[in-house]
Amino acid sequence: MTEQREPNIPAFDRAIDRRQMLKLTGVGVAALGAASFFDTQFVKALDMSNGANNFYTSDKVTLQKVSYKTQYQMNVAGNLYLPNDLDRAVEHPAIIVGHPMGAVKEQSANLYATKMAEQGFVAMSIDLPFWGSSEGQSRNLVSPDIYAEAFSAGVDFLGSQDYVDRQRIGGIGVCGSGSFIISAAKIDPRIKAIATVSMYDMGAAFRDALNKSQTVEQRKQFIAAAAEQRWSEFDGGDIQYVGGTVLELTADTDPVQREFYDFYRTSRGEFTPEGATGQTTTKPTLASSVKFMNFYPFNDIETISPRPMLFVSGDQAHSKEFSQNAYDRASEPKELVWIAGAGHVDLYDRVDLIPFEKLGSFFDQHLTA
Repeated sequence: MTEQREPNIPAFDRAIDRRQMLKLTGVGVAALGAASFFDTQFVKALDMSNGANNFYTSDKVTLQKVSYKTQYQMNVAGNLYLPNDLDRAVEHPAIIVGHPMGAVKEQSANLYATKMAEQGFVAMSIDLPFWGSSEGQSRNLVSPDIYAEAFSAGVDFLGSQDYVDRQRIGGIGVCGSGSFIISAAKIDPRIKAIATVSMYDMGAAFRDALNKSQTVEQRKQFIAAAAEQRWSEFDGGDIQYVGGTVLELTADTDPVQREFYDFYRTSRGEFTPEGATGQTTTKPTLASSVKFMNFYPFNDIETISPRPMLFVSGDQAHSKEFSQNAYDRASEPKELVWIAGAGHVDLYDRVDLIPFEKLGSFFDQHLTA
């Protein structure tokens, strides 16, 4: 097992002790990268691999690798899944699928897109800019606006296909992508129906941590460290990374980190894109991660109405507060579905728990001709 290298952040060392630094930088907390301040009341001893099938493939659909440009002229890489019996002379509904924060399309998004294509939809999974096979430097950079733009540009691309009905395009956001697709949908009415699964509000996760367990002073210390890191990188220093998934388990590894490790660091869901390194997969850069502090995806969420929204979360998920908050703030039509016994990562790939039929019926109903 490769030894994990901890970020070297002088500003933190000056401000607080080493243990507190690790908490504030969130070393080892996959997907949120925010902080390891969390309440584990929702975390149970789940069988985290039962029914997992992240790398699922289907002989009922055809995969085509695609790419398209955003308004920032950045190429976004995608996998387009088409039902084998698709009549290309007819316009069909389409769905764009975004992966968890820090992941790539091969982790969860491909599975969802494949399953939706099996139900007759044109479906496309994407790599967010700065991640996977999509363009963007530095790698693992945080940019919520560019992430949201990737979804709108994906609508551009899907709507340009002769066999896609421009009036029937929806989207699914898993984990962090749930907040990014909401951000896109608020200003892009072409996204006609929105579903989120195991959603993270990445802004709140960084500002407040889970269950609002991070103080304003701790937030300021994190911001100060990121600002110091900008000086370092401008002067030629190495890029530093925070958050993400630990590279090894110890006796002190907390339950949430173990949940992510079971997916990202085992054969269940591990995937290292070409040109990347396993040392930094899932980990955003420290200097850019503070951009999430200015990210408020649920502000004005009610303006998405009357376009429908579906929020899906495990009733044991440590992230359930975000789906509940979004549902409470959204206007009708809206629906919140709790999956009994499911944790956060369970809904990345556990096909016996993910409500694919519910997702299919939701889009069947709301992406009508």
